[in-house]
Amino acid sequence: MAKASSAERTSSGRVKYRGESFAGFNKPKRTSNANKKFAVLAKKGDEIKLVRYGDSDMKIKKTIPARKKSYCARSGGISGKNDKFSANYWSRKAWNC
Repeated sequence: MAKASSAERTSSGRVKYRGESFAGFNKPKRTSNANKKFAVLAKKGDEIKLVRYGDSDMKIKKTIPARKKSYCARSGGISGKNDKFSANYWSRKAWNC
């Protein structure tokens, strides 16, 4: 894991890490990366990790109750649902599971 000191604050208050700019730690953003839909610079204590998640080819339909219920049930059994350094944590948070 990288230390939080490896990320730098810009004059506008944003956090820059590995050439990418984030609004802050633990703040998801849409990514221009063709492989994943979202990215977040996760921070736990003094450690940070860049987490990418979400299939860029799929539409998110979390407003449809049946789909939300199904997704939350499926993803609940995947490890990392309480770990900020896992993609599952951020995906479940986006779906409000």
